[in-house]
Amino acid sequence: MAADSTSTADDTPVRASAAALLHRPKLWLVPTVLCGLLAFLLSLLYMGGIVNPNGELRHLPIAIVNTDQGRPLPGQTTNLGTQITRSVTADTSGKADWQPLTLAQAQDRLTSGKIYGALVVPADFTTTTTALTTANATTRPTLTVVTNPGMGSLGSSLASRITQQAAQQASLAIGEQLMASPATAQADATTRLVLADPVAVATQVGHPIGDHSGLGLSAFYYTLLLVLAGFLGGNVISNGVDTALGYADNEIGPWHTRRPTVPISRTQTLLLKMAMTAGITVLTTTLVMIATVGILGMDASHLPLLWVYSYCASLAVGLGVQAINAAFGGIGQLVSMFVFIVLGLPSSGSTVPLEAVPGFYRFLSTFEPMRQLSVGVRAILFFDARADAGLTRAWIMIAVGAALALLFGLAMTRYYDRKGLQRLTPQPSD
Repeated sequence: MAADSTSTADDTPVRASAAALLHRPKLWLVPTVLCGLLAFLLSLLYMGGIVNPNGELRHLPIAIVNTDQGRPLPGQTTNLGTQITRSVTADTSGKADWQPLTLAQAQDRLTSGKIYGALVVPADFTTTTTALTTANATTRPTLTVVTNPGMGSLGSSLASRITQQAAQQASLAIGEQLMASPATAQADATTRLVLADPVAVATQVGHPIGDHSGLGLSAFYYTLLLVLAGFLGGNVISNGVDTALGYADNEIGPWHTRRPTVPISRTQTLLLKMAMTAGITVLTTTLVMIATVGILGMDASHLPLLWVYSYCASLAVGLGVQAINAAFGGIGQLVSMFVFIVLGLPSSGSTVPLEAVPGFYRFLSTFEPMRQLSVGVRAILFFDARADAGLTRAWIMIAVGAALALLFGLAMTRYYDRKGLQRLTPQPSD
């Protein structure tokens, strides 16, 4: 009998060569399609969220605070502070959501992370401006731009730029009124130059954060650590359990082993993995805090609360990973990567404000885990763990996410078990 292409006449297997296998189109097909698709989607999703924040900027919440108590200029019915407020809130560009607030209201929203900044008109603004046309002038009128670094460096920067532009436009408009006043008709060239653009702009921090807060980005990176700890830990636990129970091979370098298969249902396997995830997350959460707070000195308060929150957040991610892996099998890690990482990063709103990203990412932010978790971390780190700074919503979403993971995972594994869809035929030990 003639020997086939994979064996010799004495039935000794013929080893395949890489050169021969490279000519098989089917070997190329799946890896090529998946790698190309991943590269394309990752490029679209990641860059799509940050490539044009100025062009996508819509309705960034900023306060306008008018405390001006001066009398109106001659011929005017309202003082300059009221005029500035009306002009700013009438802006039709849509870049900012100007919110007229009292000083106390603005400070409360700054400390709860509800606004990115504020423009404050001082009480003596009209009085100081009017004095410029007389010999009694001692200082220039000043508008104050208030920043909120706890909302992230880019968000605070965008708000600062918008408020400074509004202040500059207000200065030019006031300058036109002063130049039209009869009192300035005989002014010298230097005085007229000052009166044409009379308002100075001062910047101050409305809600300070610590020097070791990454310019407001430590909340995002800490959240990323929690998500990665849950994601990577969940996959490591899943693979480790499968190897230990004999449902996956263990290969380290040239060494290959396979343990005897332990007869166990899919549901019981999932429960085992979830229980181990709950236990090991205690260690990973503690180590994350030791590294970030203890060793690196990250500014953080409410440490017991931060640990409990970090544990629950990372655990919810880990449970989600286990449920997805149980439901989707071999491609589960890829699916969970998209759920927790790929779609989560650009829709988190932590690096680029959600008001400055396309609508697709704002939609994702309503349910994507990283957005929900980052708001809670930011509330604890920067906003005194205030419930209305997003902490309440974060706790609710953690509970919802954990419950969904349990329900989805157990529903799928019980369905597979009832259908008799065993993972592998048990192999006896040697």
